[in-house]
Amino acid sequence: MGSCGNMSNPTTKTEQKKINHLQRVSFSKPPFTIGDIKKVIPPHYFQRSLIRSFSYLVQDLILVTLFYYIATTYLCFLPYPYYYLAWPIYWIIQGCVFTGIWMIGHECGHHAFSDYQLVNDVIGFIFHSVLLTPYFSWKYSHRRHHSNTSSIEHDEVYVPRLKSKLRWFSNYLNNPLGRVLALSCTLTLGWPLYLVFNASGKSYCRYASHYDPHGPIFNDRERLQIYISNVGVIASAYVLYRIVFAQGLAWFGSSTYGRQRLWCLNKVFHNITDTHVLHHLFSTIPHYHAMEATKAIKPLLGEYYQFDGTPIYEAIWRDSKECIYVEKDEGSTGKGIFWYKNKL
Repeated sequence: MGSCGNMSNPTTKTEQKKINHLQRVSFSKPPFTIGDIKKVIPPHYFQRSLIRSFSYLVQDLILVTLFYYIATTYLCFLPYPYYYLAWPIYWIIQGCVFTGIWMIGHECGHHAFSDYQLVNDVIGFIFHSVLLTPYFSWKYSHRRHHSNTSSIEHDEVYVPRLKSKLRWFSNYLNNPLGRVLALSCTLTLGWPLYLVFNASGKSYCRYASHYDPHGPIFNDRERLQIYISNVGVIASAYVLYRIVFAQGLAWFGSSTYGRQRLWCLNKVFHNITDTHVLHHLFSTIPHYHAMEATKAIKPLLGEYYQFDGTPIYEAIWRDSKECIYVEKDEGSTGKGIFWYKNKL
């Protein structure tokens, strides 16, 4: 059983023109295979360079150091109230750069950083731990997400709810104020809630957490590495605590604020956003080849490649309003095809 967007079909030509980007995508069997797609991508785009991958990591670390130096050296000289305005701006900028580092760790988990699995895991473990992400835990659940994307039963995250399984408070949140509250919670607490409580994740018969080595998310071969992930996060949290105790909360804000809250240029995030279709097809292609590889597959994919240029803040609000649950159309002949709807 699968799940896929979008909202109900528009009924008039005016509506069709107005929300053309919300037209339902084709769900018929495509006239090409994964092998066909791979053939149109030049082979060298699949090649990973250890030196080049490290260069992007070093670049991000230099930016983090530079912004930290500027903030801690010069912001203290700003007069009131500019001092209090400058720090949040710095947190935003620094948070975006740290997101880029997090994306490199994500690439390590996909074996896209280098040809050497040990190097990938060491680099990914270090930098994900520093950013309080359990590297191996998320690596394994994320791998299953890639294997089961948009499956209601088997996907590990972003699992939509059936109308029959909506929670009792859904009606109370189906209004502008409720959407603001829900979005605020998602954009601030969504990531830690997912890691700790598997919020928005696959439904298991018992408690599931990325920090539980014996939980249902992981198999016996993975459990030792889940312990290692936990040790990495705990050690990083302790180091952060000691630094905050010595430096103050402003330093902590400079190091952690904004990874989930803000969006910046695609380049800062190493193009994980605008090449995500390719990423789900061939996740071992490194980010520095992803744009060219995406251009190579677009002509073959045709209508199966969808792009929505709606500004992010508009798209988030639209989705919170239109994509409340999924269900089959009445009389639908599409086996296992569910569509997002919003009529409660």
